[in-house]
Amino acid sequence: MTRPRQHHTAPTGWVNDPQLTWHDGRYHLFFQYLPDRTTWELGCHWGHATSTDLLTWEPAPVALAPGDGDDGCWSGSIAGGVVFYTSVSADRPEQGRIRRAVPADDSWTTWIKQDVVIEPPAEATHFRDPFVRYEGDGWRMVVGCATAAGPAVWSYRTRDLKSWHADGIVAARPGTEWTGKGWECPALVEVDGSTVLLVSVWEPDALHYLAYAVCSPDDTADPGLHPGTFRRLSYGPSPYAATAFADREGRPGIVAWLREVGDTAAGWAGATSIPALVSLRDGRLELAPVTATEAWSPAVGDSLERSGYTLLARTGSVLLTSGGHRVELPWSGETLRLVADGPVLEVYGEDGWAAVPLG
Repeated sequence: MTRPRQHHTAPTGWVNDPQLTWHDGRYHLFFQYLPDRTTWELGCHWGHATSTDLLTWEPAPVALAPGDGDDGCWSGSIAGGVVFYTSVSADRPEQGRIRRAVPADDSWTTWIKQDVVIEPPAEATHFRDPFVRYEGDGWRMVVGCATAAGPAVWSYRTRDLKSWHADGIVAARPGTEWTGKGWECPALVEVDGSTVLLVSVWEPDALHYLAYAVCSPDDTADPGLHPGTFRRLSYGPSPYAATAFADREGRPGIVAWLREVGDTAAGWAGATSIPALVSLRDGRLELAPVTATEAWSPAVGDSLERSGYTLLARTGSVLLTSGGHRVELPWSGETLRLVADGPVLEVYGEDGWAAVPLG
């Protein structure tokens, strides 16, 4: 299988769960990484790559590796020049601890692990993936979890990025609305004056899709996020574990892991989606990838056939077929935008985003 040109892949090994930030004139992409395997295992590293345009990436040395109290270095985020990651133990990998790491140099080439700052709450059956952003006069961390009652997000606050106090659960599955058994990789993104909560919908041994809700905080003294209706963002077998970032101009965006993309014979597995800027239209999140797209404005019944995939416009949806994949993307008649990049296809519409491996 050929490699994509614009989607990040590692030279060798397994890639998942990206984190993206702008620092010192470059974008820094961190990701869960297994340099010598094309299948996942517990002992993940933090890989690192840099870019000036979000489309061409230069490999950098591994930022974090197992050891020093970590059996695996799982997902997290970067805030205030500090990495917060999920430190896991082989005897209880679902109960992640949140640990700090700081750079030893301005280029962020070398990182130094520091203390564990948060232990998992007793009621959490899984707890991982901290996301930190500046909020009010300090910082908020949200962490994905599952409890006996269902999926939830825990929140913590700090002013110094060292000592954290717990707000408790600030978002949970509303009523009977199904959004999995737990939430992974929560992220908060400020879009057009509204806070949007993004989660990855998880069940034991099953990764589903990306969902989001526009939040309505009551006031600055209330730590709750108060998410509204959860909507599905992603379709197809690939997108998962999305996170939020701000580009060099401060505009909000998201980037995600693309599953099932890779070539095990060539020694690589996993890719990162094209980073996309985000906006809200009538309460729905829309993505605009940071690369040139092909526009397709079909009528019902129209089809688009290309090497590796077919699109068919139907009433209420577009059917995407590629190999053994059949994906229904909601569609209300608007123009769709396509990015075909070697073994990856991404399709963007007003009602959702689909990605599939090609070939």
